[in-house]
Amino acid sequence: MRPVTDAEREQRFRTLAEFILEPVRRYLLRRTDAPTADDVLSETLLVCWRRLEEVPAEPDETIPWAIVVARYLLANAQRAERRRLRLVGKILALDPPAAVVDVASLDGTAETDLVRDALTRLRTADAELLRLWAWDGFESPQLAIVLGISSNAAAIRLHRAKARLKDELLKAQGASGHVRYEGGNTDGPR
Repeated sequence: MRPVTDAEREQRFRTLAEFILEPVRRYLLRRTDAPTADDVLSETLLVCWRRLEEVPAEPDETIPWAIVVARYLLANAQRAERRRLRLVGKILALDPPAAVVDVASLDGTAETDLVRDALTRLRTADAELLRLWAWDGFESPQLAIVLGISSNAAAIRLHRAKARLKDELLKAQGASGHVRYEGGNTDGPR
Protein backbone atom coordinates (compact mmCIF):
# COMPACT_ATOMS: atom_id res chain seq x y z
CA MET A 1 0.00 0.00 0.00
CA ARG A 2 1.45 3.34 -1.02
CA PRO A 3 1.69 6.21 1.48
CA VAL A 4 -1.06 8.81 1.47
CA THR A 5 0.00 12.17 0.07
CA ASP A 6 -0.69 15.43 1.87
CA ALA A 7 -3.17 16.41 -0.85
CA GLU A 8 -5.07 13.13 -0.46
CA ARG A 9 -5.12 13.51 3.31
CA GLU A 10 -6.40 17.07 3.01
CA GLN A 11 -9.11 16.02 0.55
CA ARG A 12 -10.23 13.17 2.83
CA PHE A 13 -10.45 15.59 5.74
CA ARG A 14 -12.44 18.14 3.73
CA THR A 15 -14.90 15.43 2.69
CA LEU A 16 -15.14 14.18 6.28
CA ALA A 17 -15.63 17.71 7.67
CA GLU A 18 -18.45 18.45 5.22
CA PHE A 19 -20.11 15.16 6.13
CA ILE A 20 -19.97 15.51 9.92
CA LEU A 21 -20.17 19.28 10.38
CA GLU A 22 -23.94 19.77 10.56
CA PRO A 23 -24.89 16.58 12.45
CA VAL A 24 -22.24 17.20 15.11
CA ARG A 25 -23.16 20.90 15.40
CA ARG A 26 -26.85 20.03 15.84
CA TYR A 27 -25.90 17.47 18.49
CA LEU A 28 -23.90 20.11 20.37
CA LEU A 29 -26.52 22.88 20.04
CA ARG A 30 -29.10 20.64 21.70
CA ARG A 31 -26.79 20.37 24.69
CA THR A 32 -25.09 23.75 25.05
CA ASP A 33 -25.02 27.37 23.90
CA ALA A 34 -23.86 28.35 20.40
CA PRO A 35 -20.40 29.74 21.32
CA THR A 36 -19.52 26.62 23.31
CA ALA A 37 -20.91 24.41 20.53
CA ASP A 38 -18.72 26.17 17.98
CA ASP A 39 -15.64 25.82 20.19
CA VAL A 40 -16.28 22.13 20.76
CA LEU A 41 -16.99 21.61 17.06
CA SER A 42 -13.65 23.20 16.21
CA GLU A 43 -11.88 20.95 18.69
CA THR A 44 -13.73 17.94 17.27
CA LEU A 45 -12.54 18.77 13.78
CA LEU A 46 -9.00 19.14 15.11
CA VAL A 47 -9.19 15.67 16.66
CA CYS A 48 -10.54 14.32 13.37
CA TRP A 49 -7.59 15.85 11.53
CA ARG A 50 -5.07 14.47 13.99
CA ARG A 51 -6.66 11.01 14.07
CA LEU A 52 -7.81 10.90 10.45
CA GLU A 53 -6.52 7.36 10.01
CA GLU A 54 -8.73 6.19 12.91
CA VAL A 55 -11.96 7.75 11.60
CA PRO A 56 -14.20 4.96 10.28
CA ALA A 57 -14.58 4.98 6.51
CA GLU A 58 -18.15 3.66 6.64
CA PRO A 59 -20.60 6.61 6.49
CA ASP A 60 -22.94 5.06 9.06
CA GLU A 61 -20.04 4.84 11.55
CA THR A 62 -18.38 8.19 10.84
CA ILE A 63 -20.95 10.48 12.45
CA PRO A 64 -21.30 8.39 15.64
CA TRP A 65 -17.50 8.32 15.96
CA ALA A 66 -17.34 12.11 15.62
CA ILE A 67 -20.19 12.54 18.11
CA VAL A 68 -18.34 10.42 20.67
CA VAL A 69 -15.34 12.73 20.27
CA ALA A 70 -17.60 15.79 20.56
CA ARG A 71 -19.31 14.35 23.64
CA TYR A 72 -16.00 13.94 25.45
CA LEU A 73 -14.84 17.41 24.42
CA LEU A 74 -18.16 18.92 25.53
CA ALA A 75 -17.81 17.20 28.90
CA ASN A 76 -14.35 18.75 29.24
CA ALA A 77 -15.74 22.19 28.36
CA GLN A 78 -18.55 21.80 30.88
CA ARG A 79 -16.08 20.76 33.60
CA ALA A 80 -13.99 23.83 32.81
CA GLU A 81 -17.09 26.03 33.12
CA ARG A 82 -17.97 24.47 36.48
CA ARG A 83 -14.40 25.11 37.70
CA ARG A 84 -14.70 28.71 36.54
CA LEU A 85 -17.95 29.15 38.45
CA ARG A 86 -16.39 27.60 41.56
CA LEU A 87 -13.56 30.12 41.19
CA VAL A 88 -16.07 32.95 41.33
CA GLY A 89 -17.70 31.54 44.44
CA LYS A 90 -14.41 30.76 46.15
CA ILE A 91 -12.88 34.16 45.47
CA LEU A 92 -15.98 36.00 46.61
CA ALA A 93 -16.36 33.79 49.70
CA LEU A 94 -12.73 33.81 50.83
CA ASP A 95 -11.79 37.34 49.88
CA PRO A 96 -14.95 39.30 49.14
CA PRO A 97 -14.74 42.84 47.85
CA ALA A 98 -15.71 45.70 50.12
CA ALA A 99 -19.36 46.23 51.03
CA VAL A 100 -19.76 48.19 47.81
CA VAL A 101 -20.64 44.91 46.09
CA ASP A 102 -23.71 43.22 47.51
CA VAL A 103 -22.82 39.64 46.63
CA ALA A 104 -26.23 38.30 47.64
CA SER A 105 -27.97 40.52 45.08
CA LEU A 106 -25.82 39.35 42.16
CA ASP A 107 -26.93 36.48 39.98
CA GLY A 108 -24.43 33.90 38.75
CA THR A 109 -23.93 35.61 35.41
CA ALA A 110 -23.17 39.01 36.90
CA GLU A 111 -20.72 37.49 39.39
CA THR A 112 -19.04 35.51 36.68
CA ASP A 113 -18.73 38.54 34.45
CA LEU A 114 -17.32 40.67 37.27
CA VAL A 115 -14.63 38.17 38.17
CA ARG A 116 -13.81 37.27 34.57
CA ASP A 117 -13.42 40.94 33.65
CA ALA A 118 -11.32 41.61 36.74
CA LEU A 119 -9.08 38.62 35.95
CA THR A 120 -8.50 39.89 32.42
CA ARG A 121 -7.28 43.21 33.79
CA LEU A 122 -4.74 41.52 36.06
CA ARG A 123 -1.23 40.67 35.00
CA THR A 124 -1.16 37.26 33.32
CA ALA A 125 0.96 35.79 36.10
CA ASP A 126 -1.47 36.98 38.80
CA ALA A 127 -4.51 35.65 36.93
CA GLU A 128 -2.85 32.25 36.40
CA LEU A 129 -1.82 32.09 40.06
CA LEU A 130 -5.42 32.76 41.14
CA ARG A 131 -6.72 30.13 38.72
CA LEU A 132 -4.27 27.55 40.05
CA TRP A 133 -5.38 28.37 43.58
CA ALA A 134 -9.13 28.47 42.95
CA TRP A 135 -9.68 26.03 40.08
CA ASP A 136 -7.03 23.47 40.85
CA GLY A 137 -7.10 23.84 44.63
CA PHE A 138 -3.36 24.45 44.91
CA GLU A 139 -2.02 25.94 48.10
CA SER A 140 1.38 27.55 48.60
CA PRO A 141 3.47 24.33 48.54
CA GLN A 142 1.88 23.14 45.27
CA LEU A 143 2.00 26.64 43.77
CA ALA A 144 5.69 26.78 44.66
CA ILE A 145 6.33 23.59 42.68
CA VAL A 146 4.38 24.80 39.66
CA LEU A 147 6.07 28.22 39.69
CA GLY A 148 9.52 26.98 40.64
CA ILE A 149 9.77 29.25 43.69
CA SER A 150 9.79 28.81 47.46
CA SER A 151 6.57 28.11 49.34
CA ASN A 152 6.91 31.42 51.16
CA ALA A 153 7.30 33.33 47.88
CA ALA A 154 4.24 31.53 46.50
CA ALA A 155 2.19 32.52 49.55
CA ILE A 156 3.27 36.15 49.18
CA ARG A 157 2.48 36.19 45.45
CA LEU A 158 -0.92 34.62 46.09
CA HIS A 159 -1.73 37.18 48.77
CA ARG A 160 -0.73 40.03 46.44
CA ALA A 161 -2.68 38.56 43.52
CA LYS A 162 -5.79 38.34 45.71
CA ALA A 163 -5.33 41.96 46.75
CA ARG A 164 -4.98 43.04 43.10
CA LEU A 165 -8.10 41.10 42.17
CA LYS A 166 -9.98 42.73 45.02
CA ASP A 167 -8.85 46.15 43.79
CA GLU A 168 -10.02 45.33 40.27
CA LEU A 169 -13.40 44.18 41.58
CA LEU A 170 -13.76 47.41 43.55
CA LYS A 171 -12.85 49.48 40.48
CA ALA A 172 -15.47 47.60 38.49
CA GLN A 173 -18.07 48.68 41.03
CA GLY A 174 -17.01 52.32 40.79
CA ALA A 175 -15.41 52.42 44.23
CA SER A 176 -12.13 54.20 44.68
CA GLY A 177 -10.82 51.49 46.97
CA HIS A 178 -10.11 54.00 49.74
CA VAL A 179 -11.83 53.94 53.08
CA ARG A 180 -12.88 57.32 54.38
CA TYR A 181 -12.07 57.90 58.02
CA GLU A 182 -14.82 59.92 59.68
CA GLY A 183 -13.92 59.92 63.30
CA GLY A 184 -11.32 61.55 65.52
CA ASN A 185 -9.01 64.42 64.80
CA THR A 186 -8.73 65.17 61.07
CA ASP A 187 -6.73 68.37 61.45
CA GLY A 188 -3.42 66.56 61.54
CA PRO A 189 -0.77 66.62 64.27
CA ARG A 190 -0.86 69.36 66.91
